[in-house]
Amino acid sequence: MAKLPGAKPRIGLLGTGPWAARTHAPALAGHPGVEFSGVWGRRPEAAEALAAASGTRAYDDVDALFAASDAVALALPPDVQAPLAVRAAEAGCHVLLDKPVATTVAGAREVAEAVEKAGVASVVFCTLRFAEETARWIEERTAAGGWFLGEAHWLGSLHGPGSASAYAASPWRREKGGLWDVGPHVLSVYLPVLGDVTAITAVPGPADTHHLVLRHSSGASSTATLTLSAPPEAAEVSLALYGTGGRAELPRWGGAVEAFGAAVDALITSARTGEPHPCDARFGLRLTEILTEAERLAAQSAADKA
Repeated sequence: MAKLPGAKPRIGLLGTGPWAARTHAPALAGHPGVEFSGVWGRRPEAAEALAAASGTRAYDDVDALFAASDAVALALPPDVQAPLAVRAAEAGCHVLLDKPVATTVAGAREVAEAVEKAGVASVVFCTLRFAEETARWIEERTAAGGWFLGEAHWLGSLHGPGSASAYAASPWRREKGGLWDVGPHVLSVYLPVLGDVTAITAVPGPADTHHLVLRHSSGASSTATLTLSAPPEAAEVSLALYGTGGRAELPRWGGAVEAFGAAVDALITSARTGEPHPCDARFGLRLTEILTEAERLAAQSAADKA
């Protein structure tokens, strides 16, 4: 049974890596409307350190953290996240998930079904849907309609020459590349504005690069080039829409901590009202379905050319 958040909901954190330490923990510790109930991690010493720095306590038993929390935020590799999110939902905890929810359709579906069965609220933290500047832009572009084409480049240099990023050591990002790491961001913009994806073409480029052509339920089409391996000099993030209103370009956005705070607020609102958030576990499942098909098609294209 879903827990009923009180005046100050208790929210725990699963994960102790750079993303958890730089975004989730500061946002939870600094949020005036929640109690940061504790930290659990696969490395107990890292959980102790992060908890001490955040003014909360560490748990070596994840079920104990579930029992002490009304909701949990997860900052874990996707295929570690998914089964723990299922357990959290079964314990009645509302869940604030990271993207992608999982890198298998089966894993993402298990999360969505567990959330629905338990009646808990869920939110997937797709940054652009919660950063104030981009969230407002998406809402305005969705309301305007009339879009004909979308074009996106997300050229990250995480694995490019000379990268010193703390995220470069992430095994799942190294294995799955830009398609899975930054692809959800692009799709989180395209789907509400242009509609669901109805057809996909995908081909591989250099290193982990993927080129996608998408058809949407609105009749619009879009493209996306995704990579984590661009040379630093070529790194860029851009997304533009073209339609009856002319050309509209996605604006720059602020910090992830503030965006995550907005996602926390969205989860609490959903838990209290019972109204699903548009960026919920079911939406996360749809992202995984699209990315899985794109990955399959790109691999098939590469094999055909071999």
